[in-house]
Amino acid sequence: MEIVKRYEGNPILTKEDVPYKVATVHNAAVTKYNGQYFMLFRSHLYTGRSILGLARSSDGFAFRVDPEPFMTPASMGVFSEYEEYGIEDPRITFIDGEYLITYSAYSRHGVRIGLAKTTDFINVRRFSLITEADYRNVVIFPERFNGLYARLDRPHSEISPWSVWISWSPDLRYWGESRLIMKPLQYHWDEMKIGPGAPPIKTSRGWLNIYHGVFPTMDGSVYRLGVALHELTDPSVIISVADEWILQPEELYEITGYVHNVVFTCGAVPEDDGTVKIYWGGADKVMCAGTALIDDLVDLCLSKPRKPL
Repeated sequence: MEIVKRYEGNPILTKEDVPYKVATVHNAAVTKYNGQYFMLFRSHLYTGRSILGLARSSDGFAFRVDPEPFMTPASMGVFSEYEEYGIEDPRITFIDGEYLITYSAYSRHGVRIGLAKTTDFINVRRFSLITEADYRNVVIFPERFNGLYARLDRPHSEISPWSVWISWSPDLRYWGESRLIMKPLQYHWDEMKIGPGAPPIKTSRGWLNIYHGVFPTMDGSVYRLGVALHELTDPSVIISVADEWILQPEELYEITGYVHNVVFTCGAVPEDDGTVKIYWGGADKVMCAGTALIDDLVDLCLSKPRKPL
């Protein structure tokens, strides 16, 4: 059974849809604001460095891009030093009346995670650089736990290669009590590395975490999507990881592009009817969308489980 159904109009956004010059459109965060879908997408410029653009939609599939970029690398202050080489792969979490935007900030010092805030997607304020180098894929839970914010991230480490960790914060600026909670499985579809994808989705049976996994082949790496289920009251405890992937590169726009054989998610929007819209970058070049039943994703975790560690 096909768990994730691709939207028949894929890809939903390409560089031709952008009113300013870019080479790609991919790896976008998506959220709802005032009844509309807001997509914060990454684009390569013709320098090879990345910026973030904004697109809007009434149905979650037909998007219209704003005439100017939403965020470009900072030109002054401490952020300018750490965003020198570009900003990439945003995620959006709504909590405490604000939209939190986490993004990868690249510079000669490596890659760190920046945190910005907005309430209206017009004014955006850089809040803090919340990791050292070398971190990627930071997603923040949309609820607090015993008064603390929680995040998932993926540090680069030779000791525990490309695994998922959880950290806690009282104020979104200072993070600690970090703990390894999920690792790749040797000779499996995600054996090379894993990383958080969309911010976790709350269900009656646990927090649904849609993540990416990478498998090395003779022809390069293949990026797929999988799911894990975290306990509701303590998301550091993973109930189960689904043993099978939910989406892999199959269509031409996912197989061939800037980086071939990639489906990579930074955003998913749960709907009132029990479905979820999942958004992914195809081959690091275009944006795609699909739908799934949330219960099907949770059931896969529970019916075909494996241990997280």
